[in-house]
Amino acid sequence: MYILGISAFYHDSAACIVKDGRIVAAAQEERFTRKKHDSEFPINSIDYCLKEAGIGIDAVSYVSFYEKPLIKFERILETALVFSPSGISQFLQSIPLWLNKKLWIKDIISSQLKYKGEVLFCGHHEAHAASAFYPSPFEEAAFLTLDGVGEWETASFGLGHGNKLDITHTLKFPHSLGLLYSAFTYFTGFRVNSGEYKLMGLAPYGEPKYRDLILKELVDLKDDGSFRLNMKYFGFCNGLRMTNGRFDKLFGAKPRRPESKIRQIDMDVAASIQQVTEEIMLKTANHIHKVTGQENLCLAGGVALNCVGNGRIMREGPFKNIWIQPASGDAGGALGAALTIWYKYLDNSRKANKEDAMQGSLLGPGYDDSYIETFLKNKEIPYTKYDFNDIPGVVAGLIDRQFVIGWFQGRMEFGPRALGARSIIGDARSTEMQSRMNLKIKFRESFRPFAPSVLEDKASDWFNITGKSPYMLITTGVKEEKRLKVSEDEKGFGGLTKLRSKHSVIPAVTHVNYSARVQTVNRSANPFYYDLINAFWKKTGCPIIINTSFNVRGEPIVLSPEDAFRCFIRTGMDYLVLGRFVLEKSRQTISKENIAPLAFKELD
Repeated sequence: MYILGISAFYHDSAACIVKDGRIVAAAQEERFTRKKHDSEFPINSIDYCLKEAGIGIDAVSYVSFYEKPLIKFERILETALVFSPSGISQFLQSIPLWLNKKLWIKDIISSQLKYKGEVLFCGHHEAHAASAFYPSPFEEAAFLTLDGVGEWETASFGLGHGNKLDITHTLKFPHSLGLLYSAFTYFTGFRVNSGEYKLMGLAPYGEPKYRDLILKELVDLKDDGSFRLNMKYFGFCNGLRMTNGRFDKLFGAKPRRPESKIRQIDMDVAASIQQVTEEIMLKTANHIHKVTGQENLCLAGGVALNCVGNGRIMREGPFKNIWIQPASGDAGGALGAALTIWYKYLDNSRKANKEDAMQGSLLGPGYDDSYIETFLKNKEIPYTKYDFNDIPGVVAGLIDRQFVIGWFQGRMEFGPRALGARSIIGDARSTEMQSRMNLKIKFRESFRPFAPSVLEDKASDWFNITGKSPYMLITTGVKEEKRLKVSEDEKGFGGLTKLRSKHSVIPAVTHVNYSARVQTVNRSANPFYYDLINAFWKKTGCPIIINTSFNVRGEPIVLSPEDAFRCFIRTGMDYLVLGRFVLEKSRQTISKENIAPLAFKELD
């Protein structure tokens, strides 16, 4: 039996197909359209999923949508009435989208896909909970979902056992940790629903001097992790701004203009809201453990991408094991919606996979050697072809020589993290690599940290971690013995000047507070990527490389060899590895004729 899951019309539209409970394929629409956070109906993702499954739409038994539009519309209507007259203008602006699309999901699915079967609807947080528990390695576990808002719920927790999934507690709109964090994302000048990770990365440069003010004026936090927001400071219920004038007055500043210079208050506000967020996450986890008595915890929802908070739950929380859905945001709702039908609606039995059921989250399109070589030959792109077994050693040598590599292998990752299939990689030991990769390759803010990919069995030698972190969703500290002492002069550095200090023997992946967002790599999940890091370790004694997503700022992660080549040519990358084919930048002829029709806009 095939079940198709869909998420759409908010942000990060995606599709997933499940065959007899096994995840066959999943992908975000943005990767196909090249429009970041694309929210349109995911027709390209659906086409890919059906193709990967080897079926047509007629073979699909059920289509499941990741939320219940009528209930969500009820919340929007009720909110507009409660906050009238100020809330009416926002409601009127949203009406056309609802009347034209969001209230007619069944009709859209039928017309777009020519589908005549049954369409079912899954609650938004039910989909998040399903994506957290059902693919997890646990037969029984507590789960926690945290995000902006679904229909009415902004958070939920409960218990999963076998194929059963019961949400027992919820938090309701407008009291939302996700929306609170997004309000500060807006205030610090980053884009809501996409810039939250920038706020998290900025936090270590500031001091949490506003933490008490936030808890006094904005958030009434209880010991069990539940809270109420003081809505007089926020604008998301009755306007197009996340915050209002009272919020500005409280912090003594206006919101930072996007792309303008980052201020000290932005760093301090980021540090403050990050600390409050971690406190809420930790209190909630403690309460869930007290209520459920479980030793395992599963996490999903957009807030579960806050890897610093996840790290604190892992280190300081009461749970023995935690597992986080790698596609925790709305994209993962498509996966959860499909699995809900298979396990909960159809009551099929479930046996947990000891690793997990996500297959390393490598669920997107892949391209074989034949496709890649045909592309390279047709475009007359110079390359060197290696035996597959030689690639790890060759690339390890290039990294050791301080070259930056575009790494394109196998099936694309599902979720926001590059995990060794669509990655840009480099030497973690380099003192120059962070600034070089940020400014000349990623074209992004200099303060942004890079993540380390480390051999799983070596991770505890370098980082304060005892378990696994395969999906780059845990932040933890670099081991004390790997850190470097800060000089007397450097102790006076503040704000972004902290970047000048070398904090460890792997400075390119060590944040200014000695933390790192770790990805542990084992051979069973991604053998070729493991072999590369293992070759680098044997060559250098360092089992760690830099891993950042294969894209530039403002664009989705690359999908195809064509996307990868375009990104390679546009940036300061030195080499591109497409399967077993290695491209050297110095050999490439950069011209319209060379790469047409790749839409290389910079050459127009």
